[in-house]
Amino acid sequence: MSRWSSLLRQKSFTYLLISGGASLAAPTGSLIIVSWALAHAYPSSVPPSFPAVALALLGLSSTIPTLAAAVVSGTLADRIDRRYLMRIANLAALAATLAVAAILLARPEGHVNLPGGSGIYLPLWVVLLYPFWAIETASITLFRPAFNASVPRIVARADLGTANGLIYAIALFLSIGASLSASGLASFVPWGYALAIPVALFALTQVSLQLLVADLAPRRDGPLRRFLSDASEGYRYLWQRRDLFELTIAALAVNFFSAVAFVELGLYATFWLNVSDAVLLGALVAAGSLGAAVGGLLVNRFHFESRAGNLLVLFTVGQGLAVLALGFVRSIWLAIPDMFVFGLFPGMFTTVFLATVQATVPDEKLGRVLAADEVGSYALVPFGQWAGGVLTVASSIQATYISAGIGTVGVGGLMGSMRDIRRLRFTTRTEPVRTEEPANPTAEPAVP
Repeated sequence: MSRWSSLLRQKSFTYLLISGGASLAAPTGSLIIVSWALAHAYPSSVPPSFPAVALALLGLSSTIPTLAAAVVSGTLADRIDRRYLMRIANLAALAATLAVAAILLARPEGHVNLPGGSGIYLPLWVVLLYPFWAIETASITLFRPAFNASVPRIVARADLGTANGLIYAIALFLSIGASLSASGLASFVPWGYALAIPVALFALTQVSLQLLVADLAPRRDGPLRRFLSDASEGYRYLWQRRDLFELTIAALAVNFFSAVAFVELGLYATFWLNVSDAVLLGALVAAGSLGAAVGGLLVNRFHFESRAGNLLVLFTVGQGLAVLALGFVRSIWLAIPDMFVFGLFPGMFTTVFLATVQATVPDEKLGRVLAADEVGSYALVPFGQWAGGVLTVASSIQATYISAGIGTVGVGGLMGSMRDIRRLRFTTRTEPVRTEEPANPTAEPAVP
């Protein structure tokens, strides 16, 4: 507790905490309303395949903008003031969310038939919603590397685990509030008005960034180079660090399987758990967020720095088992605690991973390495969302969750066979992080 209070006494960290927590939580409120709206976009007479396709296309609609944002986000974070970049990205997300709210309120009539003669169609308002959802997700993608790269500028190396756990716990507690309040509002008011919750969180982020006073200007490791040359540096460093590279590939597979399952969460609640109230869907999302928040705070009790890699393997296997269990429970009252258990593992994983990267990657490359990891880790998410829709249409919702759970457990097993991942660790010594390339890319970083 003393470390938490010590961090919270620093105004710069407090404002960074508020801005990051609110910005990372806001998309959860948006997603639950958009997912619920798409899951109920059709008359009850149409089969579940119609909303399943609409939800799958929601992910695909943001594929190119989000990947493009991920490619340039780290380079921007290392070339310009990170506070300025966060403000611009957050403002774009705020504007896009307001546009989505307006579409949900207007809901223009008409529909668009999908090609192929399947008979599946999309309501016109759903088609109009897709590009603004893409802007919101791409803006958050621009925000994240700049934010995560700012943490070690403000926080001492020994406090990185505590700081990351606290930041993401606050973000997830706010996500819980956003999920429950937005879904609760959606039960009583038109869906567009329920987006007032994420709009308020984006606005809070903007105010906090205005109040944040910190040196977040770029630190260069040489003369300013061409943009593409700078961008490639993050990928080159990631390739040289075999431990981080292997972890990125593993995360690529884990995120694919997570996308397969959770793009269909609205349908899972509606058709598998027979939930008819949006509040219960919000409770499912909130349980996962609460678990992740508890995990992010709890993992610091393990003194994970000296065995980070082994713990990441265990967290991945645990996550897969929790997803697998969702495929067998039929009661919302069993699914909610299972979602809490599921959330524990990504919460612990995120805290350990971010602290390790922040402690072992030079500051002048940190934004690019974080962004390169995001590109590598999330590149298959849209395809996972599409695969989840296709699998649900072709088989069943249960098969989707069972497949995703088995796949995630398998990835955890493969991670355990990779020596570089198992050896991943760092020390909390306070000496400056090295700025040169590692002489031996596979060596354990920053270990005496």
